[in-house]
Amino acid sequence: MTDSAQDQSPQPARPVGQGDESPQDGIALPAHVAGSGSLDRLVDTARDYARAAASENTLKAYTKDWAHFGRWCRVKGAEPLPPSPELIGLYIADLASGAGGAPALSVSTIDRRLSGLAWTYAQRGVPFDRKDRHIATVLAGIKRRHARPPVQKEAILAEDILAMVATLPFDLRGLRDRAILLIGYAGGLRRSEIVGLDVHKDDTPGSGGWIEILDEGALLTLNAKTGWREVEIGRGSTDQTCPVHALEQWLHFAKIDFGPVFVGTSRNGKRALETRLNDKHVARLIKRTVLDAGIRSELPEKDRLALFSGHSLRAGLASSAEVDERYVQKQLGHASAEMTRRYQRRRDRFRVNLTKAAGL
Repeated sequence: MTDSAQDQSPQPARPVGQGDESPQDGIALPAHVAGSGSLDRLVDTARDYARAAASENTLKAYTKDWAHFGRWCRVKGAEPLPPSPELIGLYIADLASGAGGAPALSVSTIDRRLSGLAWTYAQRGVPFDRKDRHIATVLAGIKRRHARPPVQKEAILAEDILAMVATLPFDLRGLRDRAILLIGYAGGLRRSEIVGLDVHKDDTPGSGGWIEILDEGALLTLNAKTGWREVEIGRGSTDQTCPVHALEQWLHFAKIDFGPVFVGTSRNGKRALETRLNDKHVARLIKRTVLDAGIRSELPEKDRLALFSGHSLRAGLASSAEVDERYVQKQLGHASAEMTRRYQRRRDRFRVNLTKAAGL
């Protein structure tokens, strides 16, 4: 199997529920308007835009949330439509308690499930109020009883990323994966932002951004969670560690001058294909090179794999860059400095001692 086939992005599944129709199917002509070729095409266009209202990963998560709620309702002899705050309050209580032998879900997962239900109801044009007391009071109790500090992934620090890229060969796949790791690390990018890059603006319909290689470095324009933003990746100290040089090498030897930047390769690894990599490739690449580089080798392999994910690249940049915090915040695209600090695994604590400053 070529790695392009392995990493090809799957099409999002359709949400299930009453009538098993997708929420976008609710976008149609008004009943009193006669259909025509041009209007029918506009309906299709509007549905495409509606599908683009959230990222593919978010849509897939919301699809699973709605499917789970639909199955739960069927087991309980209830219907998911119209929404019932009383029923949804019982649903989240069931999720938190782990009744019936099912594992209890975390508070963050339950919160996400509610977001998935709210989004699906909104797409169907059905009112849904998360602040209804039957939902809000139960959720507040769940958070009070079960909330825990978030489990953070380990940061990949500068010495780690150098050891990881050193494990990669210098064949075509190795050049690609080296560019992925270095660009992702230096840019503080999410997995989806890495694989969503195109060579130029408007190369592909589903592009998540594009690159411009300059003398000083690479300028990335990204369509991120918080909207369009620019990320500057300067050139490194040496070609061996420079993310821009790694990117140039991959594009040159892969003969890529249009379309997705990071694509699969042929079975023999000697030819770049046209299919964009799936963001799961980035996660697998990080875990594989962490093991190959011997990072945290004192731990069992299972524990080492659980410590690292795509977010380890972003946390690594935030923890390693010895610059003013506002520059890191801008690079990561965070709206607040507090969010950036959550990514900083290695920062100077107690640098300001308010106890002594207060005279004690």
